[in-house]
Amino acid sequence: MAPRVESPTRASTGPVGTTATSNGDSRSRPRKALTIGAVCKILRQEFEDISISKIRYLEDQKLLSPRRTRGGYRLYSQDDVEQLRAILRMQRDEFLPLKVIRQELAAGKISGPRDDGRGVKGASRRRAIGLEEPPRTITMDELCEQTGASAEFVKELSDYDIVQPSQEAGEMLFDDTDQEIVRAASELARFGVQGRNLRLFRNAADREATLLEQILGPALRSRSQSRRQEALENLESLAGTCTQLKHLLLVRDLRRLR
Repeated sequence: MAPRVESPTRASTGPVGTTATSNGDSRSRPRKALTIGAVCKILRQEFEDISISKIRYLEDQKLLSPRRTRGGYRLYSQDDVEQLRAILRMQRDEFLPLKVIRQELAAGKISGPRDDGRGVKGASRRRAIGLEEPPRTITMDELCEQTGASAEFVKELSDYDIVQPSQEAGEMLFDDTDQEIVRAASELARFGVQGRNLRLFRNAADREATLLEQILGPALRSRSQSRRQEALENLESLAGTCTQLKHLLLVRDLRRLR
């Protein structure tokens, strides 16, 4: 009896398909394409909350473009996996909104397996895009639909100045940064963290922004366009350094809990 070959419909969590090289050396063969279930299993080692639905959501947001079989099944290459890993790290470590990550992809600043080991290049430049371009605004209903948060929870975050919606014709409007803040706050809420507890993050961010303003404020307000541009680049670089420093200090303190 001939050995049975699993199709993508049966092997939903494993690799499918490969193309061997002419010399038959397995080391020089391309890596097998992976199903969405296999990708989820690989990434769960680093991202415990990863799910198939989240990967599909990122694809719907035009952040991923896996190959499709004739039957419509997603097949991910190694480059797709590394790109997804970079996206998830930027969300987790730098809290970048999807719009900024999408711009990074369009600009070719997110690389695959041959990057610096972090899966991300040009961390400071990402903030340049976020600072320079006007944010897209959404309504309360759209925010709740996209984040899964309740209007009451969003209102609580607004009351504590965690999100800062604008008002237009009596309606609250939120930008893409607010949207990502609500996502992060919703995750913390699962562990009992309430809006008032998040004020420490708000206060810390205010102090950090004040420090950077003291350092670069005069240059940012300069009449010289070249000086303002240089100051903006320095602001982006310093913001990235501050983010890295906070992360390292947090890691050091958390290690003591072990």
